[in-house]
This record gives sequence, structure tokens and C-alpha cells, in this order.
Amino acid sequence: MATSIDRELSFRYCVRLARSHPENFFIGSLFLPRAKRRHLAAVYAYARLADDIADGDLPTGDKLAGLNCWEERLDGCLRGVSAHPVFVALGATIRECDLPVEPLRDLLQAFRYDAAFRPFATFADLLGYCRNSANPVGRLVLSLFGYRDEHLWRLSDDICTALQLTNFWQDLGVDLARGRLYLPLEDLERFDVNRGTLEAGQSPKGLRSLVRFEVERTRELFARGLPLAEHVNRRVGREVRMFASGGLTILKRLEQGGYSPVECRPRLTARDKLRLLTLGLVGA
Repeated sequence: MATSIDRELSFRYCVRLARSHPENFFIGSLFLPRAKRRHLAAVYAYARLADDIADGDLPTGDKLAGLNCWEERLDGCLRGVSAHPVFVALGATIRECDLPVEPLRDLLQAFRYDAAFRPFATFADLLGYCRNSANPVGRLVLSLFGYRDEHLWRLSDDICTALQLTNFWQDLGVDLARGRLYLPLEDLERFDVNRGTLEAGQSPKGLRSLVRFEVERTRELFARGLPLAEHVNRRVGREVRMFASGGLTILKRLEQGGYSPVECRPRLTARDKLRLLTLGLVGA
């Protein structure tokens, strides 16, 4: 069993890891209570390092073995047997916050898919991936704040899936360069988009219409999930609005750029970031 010193050092390790990866998603905001931020950092570190295994340069079999080992360490921390700082901290978070374990296992399923990536045949398949890769994040965060109501979790799922999809459309060109295509194959066929041309880093005929179609149904997911902000406390609601606003702004940038993310990846401007910071400060 880890000592109090072990736990404190392990939480500090997780916080440093989170701060060294300034991503748009899944890092405890400065607007959240300090006690919650360290627990968010523990969950983040668990997911971040597992993601690194899945995205590494090792052969697929080795990456899958690494993820299996990661899950064995998760099982160990549940028994109170941990040496790795991430699992010392995560074990403490699970016990102190009564954190559900299933979402942590679901994340590993998504990383296993990433390790042996293959395109998604249908939009339903892509949503199934998001159920493991994105939705567990929202459920874990809500659980850290004591929200375990299934209705709130489903609203959170809509927000998290929308954020994941937004990231896919934003990074379409980046992902294609890495050999990953997140646009469903049925949608390519529907809009007569040539997959070979697209995977060659070009913008084939029909792509703009396809991206516009994906943007619009992603906006619908945001709209469905945003009532979550009204059913949680002020601080959590503010986080929900900030993340959703950031995602919706990226979708707006895609629209303004002519739905051509292969040619030009949309980004948040300094003004956009200031607006999101203001939203976090005043909760408007």
C-alpha cells in the first residue's frame, strides 16, 4: 500500500504530465477546485500514457501487449498494489472519489482500436468508437463531482462525442498524413468522394459537401448535450459551456474556411481564446 508521501509525489507527477501536454480536452481547468484538479490529472495521466502506447512506433502486436499490461496495472491499483506513480495516484482517486472503473477500461478499448486502426464503414461505427474514446471522459469527470445520474451521463456523451468529431474534422489533413481516415466510408460513397485522392492529401470533388454534412450533424450533438450545463453546479456548468463553445467555434472556422480542412486546418484565434477565457471567468 502506498504511503501518503508516495501518493503526494504521484499526484505531483500526474499534474506535471498534464501541464506538459496543453491539449484542448481533458485537463483540469484552473477554474475548478484544486482538490479536483489533482484527481483529473491522475485520470488524464492514465489516458495520456495509454494513448502514447497506442500511437507509438512499435508493431501492432507490441502495442496491444503494452495496452494489456496497462490494464493489468489498473487491476493492480484496484487491489492497492501499485508502483507506477500514475497508478498510485489513480488508485487513490478511485477510492477517494468512488470513481467508476468501467469508463477507464472503455478508454483502453478505444486505444486498442487505434493500435490496429482501420477506417470506419459507417457513422454508427464511428459513434461506437466515440463511446469508448470520448464518452468515458465526460462520465469520469461528472463522477469526480458526484454526478452519476444516467440522464446527465447521456447528455455528457453528446457533448463528448461532438468534441471528438470536431477534432476529427479539424484534423482531417493531419490524420490522413498519419494514415488514418475518420470520415465514414458510407459518407464518402454518399458524396462521391474518391478515397484514393483524399488519402493522397488532396481535396477531391464532393469533399466540401461531405465536411459540411458532418459539421451540421456535429452541431446537432452539441445542441442536444448543452442542457447538461443547467443541471450541474456552476463551476462544472461553466466547463461544459467552455468546451462546447470551443468546439462550436472550430466548426464555425471550418464553415468560414469553405469546409476544406485538408487544405487549411482551422484553429482558434487569440480572440477566440480570450472569449473562452472570459466565458470561464464570468460564466456567461
